[in-house]
Amino acid sequence: MSVYFEQAQPAALLEAYPIGAAFLEGPAALNAGQLRELQEKRFARVIERAWQVPFYQRHWREAGLNPGDIKTLNDLDKVPVFSKKDLMASVERSPPLGDYHGLAGQPHRAILHTTSGTTGAPQPLFFGPRDREIQNILLARAYLLQGLQPDDVVHSVYGFGMVNGGHYIREAILHYTQALLLPAGTGAETRSRLQVDLIHRFGATVLVGFSDFLRKLARVAKEAGLEPGRDLKVRMICGHLDHTSRVELSDLWGGADTFDWYGVGDTGIIAAEGPRQDGLYLWEDAHFIEMLDPQTAQPVADGTPGNICVTVLFKDTIYPIIRFDTQDLSTRLPPDPESGIGFRRITGFGGRSDNMVKLRGINVYPTAIGPLLQALNGFTGEYVCRVTGERDEMTVIAEYAGADTRAKDQLAQHLRDKLGVRFTVELVAPGQTAALTGLEDRQKPQRLIDERR
Repeated sequence: MSVYFEQAQPAALLEAYPIGAAFLEGPAALNAGQLRELQEKRFARVIERAWQVPFYQRHWREAGLNPGDIKTLNDLDKVPVFSKKDLMASVERSPPLGDYHGLAGQPHRAILHTTSGTTGAPQPLFFGPRDREIQNILLARAYLLQGLQPDDVVHSVYGFGMVNGGHYIREAILHYTQALLLPAGTGAETRSRLQVDLIHRFGATVLVGFSDFLRKLARVAKEAGLEPGRDLKVRMICGHLDHTSRVELSDLWGGADTFDWYGVGDTGIIAAEGPRQDGLYLWEDAHFIEMLDPQTAQPVADGTPGNICVTVLFKDTIYPIIRFDTQDLSTRLPPDPESGIGFRRITGFGGRSDNMVKLRGINVYPTAIGPLLQALNGFTGEYVCRVTGERDEMTVIAEYAGADTRAKDQLAQHLRDKLGVRFTVELVAPGQTAALTGLEDRQKPQRLIDERR
């Protein structure tokens, strides 16, 4: 056995973080007291490890903390949050890897990836064998809960290269499910037309990836004379969904069931929908989640939107993560008693708080524009926002395939009615925003170009 798998011990990890029926009979059935006891036990190991890492030593001592001050999860309010900005400052201080990884003196095999750089320069990501396999297990848990079967053929559009996405999905499916995987990657790795051919030729039944590119593939398929639902037998889509347009995505793929999940590169999967499709279950046996006010970093009550702040309860070797403010917005919900899963839920990804643009006193999230395009005929759903000038003017560049000469004015009025602020609108032909958004190249298309910076 390789050093990686000797250190990971997958069989033991599956007992600690079960999947399939064992998940529903085990962690999902814990009551609140039992769950908290499990979380505290795992948190104790993580906090002990974090005090050995220079990043946390510096970060916490600057806040007046000493070893022993953080004993339980109830003490987390003493601990300052950190964000990607702090991690990138660490990289600048100690290039090229920073000092948050905890690699020095560690016997554990290290795995290095980076973020995509969608919100800035790529950030180094670090994994040890144990925590990487737990992330893989937790993703497989989600796929199985959503209905993945042993005879499914999964077509993945997650990217490879230095980003973790494609590698992560491949490992989760190959290590912990019986499904056959087509690891096609992004449009830059396998062009869109060829991806459609692969889906057709190999009979893909499940698509996994970001909804933006999956919508594009459906359009490419129809242009090629292949009808989803008839020629392409896709029955399920699992990925990162815009909940306001999931019905449209399902319709594009012939009525396929759609399931959402949420995670970030540092932590892996954090939450996932189940069969009831009523919120994303937080994997609370693996993470302790807080929802924070974006301005004050203070906790907000359930039902109130806030930043997802995560403490990972299994990263106790390489790169421990305690109170990481993802700056991704969502709303936490109580458990759904009818589901049989005792974990709390979130509503899904609601945009990034650090991508908010203030236009004449009104907060605008560029990701809110996509769903509004779906309400108007002729628009493909592809767009990008550009902010320029001292008066913070925003131009919405939207792809339009129709012939209505009033479309530009209609979109401008629609955006003003829904968002309460005036936009400049520019219409372009289908495919013309791809060079700006990186739709073919990035895992997550860029929706904001801020030229004020």
